[in-house]
Amino acid sequence: MPKIQIQNVLQPGKTYPVDDAMFAAMRAAVLQVLPAAPPGMTPQQAIAAIKPILPHALFPGGDKAGWWFKAVQLDQEAKGIIQRGLVAPVRLWRV
Repeated sequence: MPKIQIQNVLQPGKTYPVDDAMFAAMRAAVLQVLPAAPPGMTPQQAIAAIKPILPHALFPGGDKAGWWFKAVQLDQEAKGIIQRGLVAPVRLWRV
C-alpha cells in the first residue's frame, strides 16, 4: 500500500504516513460535499453526506469514515484548503 505524508493543523511541522488511496478517496469526497462559504457544515453533517459517495471497496458500509474524515480535515486545514469557524459547534467549509 503506497503511503503519503499528511499534516495536522494542531501539530505544525509534524507529518504522519497514511494510506494514499484511502486518503485520496476521502479528500475528494470531503471537497465535494463541503460548501465554499460559511457557515459551512458540522463534521457530523459532512460525514453523513460523504458516506453514500465513498468507494465501497475502500469504505464498505462507510466503515472508518469518521477517522478518515478527521485525518483529511486536519490535513486540509493545515494546508489552508478547509477552514473552521471560530465558534461552537465546529463548522467547516472550503476556502
